[in-house]
Amino acid sequence: MSFLNRRTTLAALGAALTTLMAGSALAQQTVTLRLHQFLPPQAPIPSKALVPWAKKIEAESGGRIKVQLFHAMQMGGTPPQLFDQARDGVADLTWTVLGYTPGRFNKSEVFELPFMGGVSEQSSRAFQEYVEKFAADEFRSVKLIAVHTHGPGLFHTKQPVTGLESLRGMKIRGGSRIINNMLGKLGATPVGMPVPAVTEALSKGVIDGTTIPWEVTPSLKITELVKNHTTFAGKEGLFTQTFAFTMNRAAYDKLPADLKKVIDNNSGVETAAMFGRVMDEADKVGRDIAVKAGNNIVALDVAETQRWRRTAGAVEADWVKEMKGKNIDGAKLASEARALIAKHAK
Repeated sequence: MSFLNRRTTLAALGAALTTLMAGSALAQQTVTLRLHQFLPPQAPIPSKALVPWAKKIEAESGGRIKVQLFHAMQMGGTPPQLFDQARDGVADLTWTVLGYTPGRFNKSEVFELPFMGGVSEQSSRAFQEYVEKFAADEFRSVKLIAVHTHGPGLFHTKQPVTGLESLRGMKIRGGSRIINNMLGKLGATPVGMPVPAVTEALSKGVIDGTTIPWEVTPSLKITELVKNHTTFAGKEGLFTQTFAFTMNRAAYDKLPADLKKVIDNNSGVETAAMFGRVMDEADKVGRDIAVKAGNNIVALDVAETQRWRRTAGAVEADWVKEMKGKNIDGAKLASEARALIAKHAK
């Protein structure tokens, strides 16, 4: 072998060895992902969904993925900025309420329409399937881990809401533009704010009550601040809010294939259902706390609930009309959403 050929062969072997070593290093690399969300760590979703999800990711990656959790906006910003924090890489993962950024997730909003959702696990499965089929484009700037809903929405108020008339004039917190539109049509004065602000707003008299599910009432001390809770006949709540658990696209793309698979295996409909189950269990806990506190739980009957349904129905008409102006067939999407909810309720 000539000197030139020997040198070429050695160079090729060296390059192959370097590539092999680089591939081995890539396969063994440890990645730390920062997960940012807006609730205190003891709240149900952080403690019983996000933490277990993080531990599962760490275990299935053999410890090569570490998830560092930042609760209650510890990384800065406000809850409405969380989706963009994931998109822009401020955080690697975020969990947030889609309704905090009004007008942005138009097709996903259908699940916020009055009396659309119910049992969270079922609604969350339906919502995940719906987004994958009809609204995936609204999440193309991120890697979507899962979307989900909470359970039946209800009122928590200082004065009892025993019918439509008693709600009129009350300043009620709403968590999205759809819910605020509904509150206005029902006769209340809507006050929009993210859920972490509710405790202070109630204690200072800024609002007379709030719309949230039972699930989050313990962490916000709602049953101490108000003594009245109004529920509706049937499995559907008066309203539903939607949530998204998302990952920075670049952070996902730079993972080696086997670690991408770990993320993929913990994304999608079963992850959405897991978040929904946590919501459902927490609803029971929140309601039990109110019962044990001796609070007044008003259960509206079927006839009164129908009055609310008829009055709130104008919200869906408004939404369908607005979507038409954006070349979106809102009526079709509402029909598809209800079909998926019915499918997963079986």
